[in-house]
Amino acid sequence: MRAALALARRGLGRTAPNPSVAALVVDEGRDPPVVLGRGLTAPRGRPHAEAIALAAAGGKARGATVYVTLEPCARRSVHYDGPSCTEQLLNARVARVVIAGADPSPFASGDGAARLRAAGIEVIEGVLAAEAGELNRGHCQRVRLSRPFVRVKLAQTADGFAGTSDRKPLAITSDLARARVHRMRSDVEAIVTGIGTALADDPMLDVRLPGMEGFSPVRVVLDTNGRIEPDLRMIRDAARLPVVIATAEPEKVRGRLAGARGVEVLAVPRGEGGIDLPALFGALAARGVTRVMVEAGPTLANAVAQAGFCDELVLFTGTTRVGDGLAAIGPDLAGWLARSHLVSEAGVGTDRLAIHSGGS
Repeated sequence: MRAALALARRGLGRTAPNPSVAALVVDEGRDPPVVLGRGLTAPRGRPHAEAIALAAAGGKARGATVYVTLEPCARRSVHYDGPSCTEQLLNARVARVVIAGADPSPFASGDGAARLRAAGIEVIEGVLAAEAGELNRGHCQRVRLSRPFVRVKLAQTADGFAGTSDRKPLAITSDLARARVHRMRSDVEAIVTGIGTALADDPMLDVRLPGMEGFSPVRVVLDTNGRIEPDLRMIRDAARLPVVIATAEPEKVRGRLAGARGVEVLAVPRGEGGIDLPALFGALAARGVTRVMVEAGPTLANAVAQAGFCDELVLFTGTTRVGDGLAAIGPDLAGWLARSHLVSEAGVGTDRLAIHSGGS
């Protein structure tokens, strides 16, 4: 199951609206056991992992054990033809199915395991369930709560600031830390930033690691009052990699960006202090987005925590000290940190990386 979970992690950010699932078909009658087929959910969610693994194993799947990181679907969406994963497992006549995580979606939700057992197949559930739950967290939150998993990324100086007192951009972390951020971007489906960051820093917010350019997520800019500029690099690049402008002034934004290719304007109501974040994250979930990374300044990061949407904080701490400036951790995010637990802490070049989780 650990091998299956490691394989499933490779699909994060690419399989929405479906979860990233892995399946291994194993002949356990041999010593050592032999993997007959591997499957990872294909980009954009089809075909499913079980179908790929069973196809790779062929007739050898009969009597084998299948390890799968999420409960197999018991029925298919009306938009897709063909048998469910449960039916494919039944047709393959496997002997045993080992499942890591439960699937709350209406296409599974306990029915997959029940149908397998009714057919005489041994089913073992909950193997490495905690690890599977973390892996599938975005999918499960989208199904249960109509919201994606939200990771907030921040960088701070050694004395706790995100910028200088005059609000000028400040290079806080090393090239190695920035490369780690690019890797983190690759396992989400959307990057969210604020209009202030977009105008001040003119970021690209894509993945620029060698060989991983195709892993870039959609970029979402929160622009409550329609301040977006058409000459921003992100806008000029939108024909290659889409940009969504979430705004309470959609007609104003459409006028400012007339003719821009690859830009979508998403109307979102105003909330207290800016875009209504529950409406924003609900709209992203409705589009199939399961995992989001917020890359912005302290104001938006704090607002996400205040609204109750911060699931994970990725905090880079550099070696520079500025003495005074814009505090990286706002009061609501500080309160969230006090309630969170530290998942990991390590050096990244000369910087420190701490990852905190708010739990599922």
